[in-house]
Amino acid sequence: MGSRARALGLAAGFLADRAFGDPRRGHPVALFGRVAGGVERVGYADSRARGAAYTVLLVGGTAVVAEVAQRRMRGGVAEVVVVAVSTFTVLGGTSLVREAEAMARLLEADDLAGARDRLSHVCARDAADLESPDLARATVESVAENTSDAVVAPLFWGALFGVPGLLGYRAANTLDAMVGYRSARYERFGWASARVDDLLNLPPARVAAMLTVAVADRPGDAWRIWRRDGAHHPSPNAGQVEAAAAGALGVRLGGANDYFGVTENRGVMGDGRPVDVADVRRSAALSRRVSSAATVAAVLGALVAARAADALPPVPAVWRRR
Repeated sequence: MGSRARALGLAAGFLADRAFGDPRRGHPVALFGRVAGGVERVGYADSRARGAAYTVLLVGGTAVVAEVAQRRMRGGVAEVVVVAVSTFTVLGGTSLVREAEAMARLLEADDLAGARDRLSHVCARDAADLESPDLARATVESVAENTSDAVVAPLFWGALFGVPGLLGYRAANTLDAMVGYRSARYERFGWASARVDDLLNLPPARVAAMLTVAVADRPGDAWRIWRRDGAHHPSPNAGQVEAAAAGALGVRLGGANDYFGVTENRGVMGDGRPVDVADVRRSAALSRRVSSAATVAAVLGALVAARAADALPPVPAVWRRR
């Protein structure tokens, strides 16, 4: 029953996220962030070893607690409920789309000041001097990357491992967002968190790119640009989904981005036209399709796992020693 309950829980959690989005107050991920912030204040040192211990404690601890809870709830309705609640907790697809649509409304109204302020809701880029096309590109890129991080990746690990996969992945991704920056404070302390997040996103990012190709209106272009330009981005994962999205939307993504005084060249992905305001809503619609496809894939994956488990021969009884 475990994998079947997992499949039902994943589907129910996705539907809950689609219906309600993230709660405005008391979000469990925000609570985890406060705990992680407190642990950082106590245990911080400009050291990779200290940062690795911080990552192991918080990510490993979350996964262990989740595994204990899952074992206690294994079988029947209780497992469905705990997987559904965990899935709803970690998914961020609906909130991501809502932020993109809010940005689209501001750009369509030529409210540059509002759009510059709103950009911080979807990415950490310095928006002070960005014009409308730059804001639109930043939003489209962020939607592509975060569709993988906030939807495809948790569903991927949830299908494989259930609650520990869901919550452990979200813990790692949250730590990367908190300390995974190459700043003076986090260059060494945040190294382990950034590397763990990169590692956990290696398979899901490629799955997200494949799903983008599958649901694209122009799948041939999405496939071609993904395979050609996916490695242009310095991130081993972001470039995969951004390149596939560039091909799917027929636009050109990437280039130089300013992160509060630090300019990074993210490479160029796609050979279409520059992004315009209308593409923000198109990227949101693409994100919804990818999210739905990822949920179907995760549910089917969990059901296949259940059938495979049922096909295994029974484990022989262990004889007690005399």
